[in-house]
Amino acid sequence: MVAATAMGMLPGPMGAGKALAEFPERPIEMIVPWGAGGGTDAVGRIFAQILQENLGQPVNVVNRTGGSGVVGHTAIARANPDGYTMGVMTIEIDMMHWQGLTELTHEDFDILGMVNADPGGLMVSADSEWKDAAALRDAIKSSEPGTFKASGTGQGGIWHLNLLGWLMSEGIPVDAVTWVPSEGSVAGLTDMVAGGVHMVPSSLAEGRALIEASKVLPLASMSDERQELFPDVPTLNEATQSDWKLSVWRTIVVPKGLPDDVRAKLAEAVKAAYESPTYQDFMKERGFGLRWLGPEEATAQVADDDANLGAVMKEAGLAK
Repeated sequence: MVAATAMGMLPGPMGAGKALAEFPERPIEMIVPWGAGGGTDAVGRIFAQILQENLGQPVNVVNRTGGSGVVGHTAIARANPDGYTMGVMTIEIDMMHWQGLTELTHEDFDILGMVNADPGGLMVSADSEWKDAAALRDAIKSSEPGTFKASGTGQGGIWHLNLLGWLMSEGIPVDAVTWVPSEGSVAGLTDMVAGGVHMVPSSLAEGRALIEASKVLPLASMSDERQELFPDVPTLNEATQSDWKLSVWRTIVVPKGLPDDVRAKLAEAVKAAYESPTYQDFMKERGFGLRWLGPEEATAQVADDDANLGAVMKEAGLAK
């Protein structure tokens, strides 16, 4: 009876091993929650290309847009957890549920890795009278609310929250600076150079062209360390001793509930794709920030950002 039981157990492990060896047996779908041609789309497509080479099956990018990212993120989370649907999850997952747009959170996904992060920054026009972040902070503190204006995204968007988080960290009321909504960082930076607003708190990478053209002066980076592309720009902590940090990031995720062996194989493939010269060169050429965090570290970072952004949105009256 013992021998028969042992023999009866053999097909299980052998079958599991066979299934893993054969995965994937058909094309994989990579869902991008944002439109074609944008930064997230670019990251999703280069990843799909490399994963296709490594996994031996087509990896097809599908843009599922709408609802400020809700449509695409929901499509990823609600997909069959069999390994044949992946997606690019962005920092908006840490915002949309606080805004009352969805009940979906980062806990509805398994994160395979963080593959990009662009720290927020603080930029002013090159002809601004404030040449460092401390001087700008002190000027805001000593001025009447609304004297200063900032822009770089829509009302309640990620760079608006970045500004509010910085103000809170400095003990400055969140209504001290008036936010001027824009279609994005480029529009905000253009308005700033024209004299329409005083500062833009978006990523330095988005201001790179104007910085290099000496039209924009970067004052600080909201990161742990100085950025490789901007070695002369101090961190915010160096500049004002503020502990506020924020990066916009992109992670590769799958729906919750994948078989452990399939999830492990995909996680290994994602890490290999990140480390490939193709991906590294692609990101550097386009000025995207490279950052790798494995599944556990990435999940912890996303959870921290969720809590921090939630606190900012509550303080600013933007949470529902």
